[in-house]
This record gives sequence, C-alpha cells and structure tokens, in this order.
Amino acid sequence: MKDNFSKQADIYAKYRPHYPRELFDFILQQIEKKQNAWDCATGNGQSAKVLATYFENVFATDISQKQIDKAIRTENIHYSIQPAEKTNFSENTFDLITVAQALHWFATDKFYREASRVARPGSLFAAWSYSLLNINPLIDRHIRAFYTKVIGPYWDAERKYVDEEYKTILFPFPEITAPKFNMEYYWTIEELEGYLNTWSAVQKFIAANNYNPVDELMQTIKPFAGHEKLKIEFPLHIRMGRVEK
Repeated sequence: MKDNFSKQADIYAKYRPHYPRELFDFILQQIEKKQNAWDCATGNGQSAKVLATYFENVFATDISQKQIDKAIRTENIHYSIQPAEKTNFSENTFDLITVAQALHWFATDKFYREASRVARPGSLFAAWSYSLLNINPLIDRHIRAFYTKVIGPYWDAERKYVDEEYKTILFPFPEITAPKFNMEYYWTIEELEGYLNTWSAVQKFIAANNYNPVDELMQTIKPFAGHEKLKIEFPLHIRMGRVEK
C-alpha cells in the first residue's frame, strides 16, 4: 500500500469529511454479532470512532504512524501500524471489516486473502469511497479543470477506481446491494481550501514544482463563492458482501 497521506496528516485530520450516519446504520443492519471489527487503513480513525460505539472492540490499522498519531482515541479502539495485506490478527477474528476511501490503494488480491483469513464465516465486508465534490456549476467547472488538467498528471493510477465509483475494482465476495449515499456539508471557503490541500496529487505537485496550485485555484473561485457557507456534496459509493469460507 502506498503512503500518500503521512505528510499532510494534520490537515487530513482537520479537513477530511466525515461519513454519514445513514451509511453506518445500513452496514450495522446487516450484522448480528458485534464483537470485533477491523477498520483497515483507518487514517485518523473517523470510521473506527463510529464503530466503537457498537462493537466490543475495534482494531484500527494503518501504515502511517503520523496518521495514527492524529487518530481519535477511545478505550475500545486498538490502533496498530500494519499493512492491509499482512496482519498479525488471528484467523476467524472479525464480524465486520471496513475500508473507507482506501481500497484502491491496496494490492487487492493479497488483501482479500488476508481479509478472508481473519474474518469469521459469514462476516460482513464493506468498502466505500467518495468521488469528486459538487458545489455549483460555476465553481465545479474550475475544480474539475484543476482536478484533470493541473494536478491530473500527479494522481496515482489507482485513483481511476474512485473516478469509476468503485464499479471496476476487484470484489470477490457475494455482494449485497446497497442504496446510494450522499455526503452533504456546509463549508467556509477556508474549509474547502483545507480539504483540497489534503489531496495526494496536490502534495505531489507541490513537491515537484515548489509551489501550491491550490492558491491560484482559490483566487479563481472566490468571486463565485459569495459570503455564505458553501453547500458541498460528495457522491458516496459502497461495495459490500459476505465473507464465505
């Protein structure tokens, strides 16, 4: 798995959007036993925090020490630095395995073997991602041009799976059909700028060119932002299935 987020761990923890309660409600409806959950590639632990209110134990892993250092703490969340594809967990441990906005970074064939090993028979696997945000046609036009033309060459190849709404990503489990979810927020222009700076392609652009392209983008879109908070919408896409053994 690639570590594209350690150096922006501070702004990641501050500006990354949180997932809607409706998503977790739907996932939890599919589970009877709630003893152990594994939140893989937990980042700053935002999904782990929600799961910890329902499960006896949540084991949250990531390859980034800096992300874990910024993660949300509760007594029943157990953080560790481990790759998705090879963990120290025992076989048949988990009732639920979740991956939020990270499955596309994994060596998926190896990860799925590991997930099958540590999952209990009949447990639930759920992975989701959110794609490019929508604000209004005037601002969206500039953000999309920035996304594809300015920083487009700096996205890793795996980003295509997010753009394709996870429809084309490898998924070996018998699938459970899920409804469409939408993430909605009201952000200041400063919060929008903070979020854009969490993009891995932005950080790679900065490293290669020694300046931040978000600065110019913000100057372009500020005249269209007005003085009120901006309504931000992210389409969210989920793949979910039972782990059969």
